[in-house]
Amino acid sequence: MSTRIKAKHQRLVLVVIALVALVGAGLLAAWALRSQASYFFVPSEMREAPPSVGQAVRLGGMVEQGSIKTLPDGVTISFVVGDGKARMPVQYAGILPDLFVEGSGVVAEGRLNANGVFVADNLLAKHDENYVPRELEHMTAAQADAAVAETR
Repeated sequence: MSTRIKAKHQRLVLVVIALVALVGAGLLAAWALRSQASYFFVPSEMREAPPSVGQAVRLGGMVEQGSIKTLPDGVTISFVVGDGKARMPVQYAGILPDLFVEGSGVVAEGRLNANGVFVADNLLAKHDENYVPRELEHMTAAQADAAVAETR
């Protein structure tokens, strides 16, 4: 007596195995990336519904005028990020981006601590549409256009 599987059933088993493998791979990828995902907040959203303490998030807004202070350790700076509705104190220890100044946009990657202070691990400074790289500041508009054209 032969217990050989019919070709039709064999294909069905292969399709089911492929689907299970595909779903497994998707779940594995989602599990691996869950710690890499970070939500983006502005100060007013963070005040209304703060993330859990220690959760990796991004905070974006404008660095308020007169808020940048260097702490006594000489490495850590504190500043305030605002969005016009709310303000959030931020602390960062590290090298500041060149474009980081009061009144400019910033995205801080980090975590909210138990005291309600956002502790940033990384700062991304934004520039406006009038940004000119330092290398091109001393050039006239025509010279800068020519320099940019040469690099293409």
